Amino acid sequence: MARIVFDLDGTLIDSAPDIHGIANEVLEQEGHEGLSLAQTHDFIGNGAAVFVTKMRGARGIDECEQARLLADFIARYDNAVGLTLPYPGVLAALDALKAGGHTLGICTNKPIRPCRLVLEHLGMDHYFDTMWGGDSLPVHKPDPAPLHAAFAALGEGPQLYVGDSDVDAETGHRAGVPFLLFTEGYRKCAVEDLHHAVAFDDFADLPRLVQELLVVA
Repeated sequence: MARIVFDLDGTLIDSAPDIHGIANEVLEQEGHEGLSLAQTHDFIGNGAAVFVTKMRGARGIDECEQARLLADFIARYDNAVGLTLPYPGVLAALDALKAGGHTLGICTNKPIRPCRLVLEHLGMDHYFDTMWGGDSLPVHKPDPAPLHAAFAALGEGPQLYVGDSDVDAETGHRAGVPFLLFTEGYRKCAVEDLHHAVAFDDFADLPRLVQELLVVA
């Protein structure tokens, strides 16, 4: 059976509304106009520090404020769960993969504490045997080290990585791992511009796609 590692935000869960909310709380406290949801989608993917850097840039806030605003943003992150939901079909797909004997993990650029908290809030944490966040190692995606660490923690077996973004595609490519691209997340590039083994827009198709990839391998 395979080791399957998932990205989180934009792949398994739509967390943008909650991230949008805490970003705007920070900005409004500073006396600045909030972000749009579309801007929030664009800024997600490279971790909290990069998100805050892009948020600052969008509102002309000086770089010297980065550490303070990042600390404020992260302090609010633990409670950013109320509007977050799994994408349609995710739970059924995870059930099917677990029933098929596959081992599952998480590799995200989200800080590990809010990663765990949102999965616990959604009742999804039991699916995953290992979780790696953007602050679990000194480097984060697209560096392949966290993805390698996640696979290593899952033991033996073929490796598959599931994500939604250009960051995920590059991570999978650099790790030398087949990448399954969920096209309905926070992708910023055209599907054809991203390295991927297969692309899908419906999680109901994922168990079948996994089996087809394993047969080819």
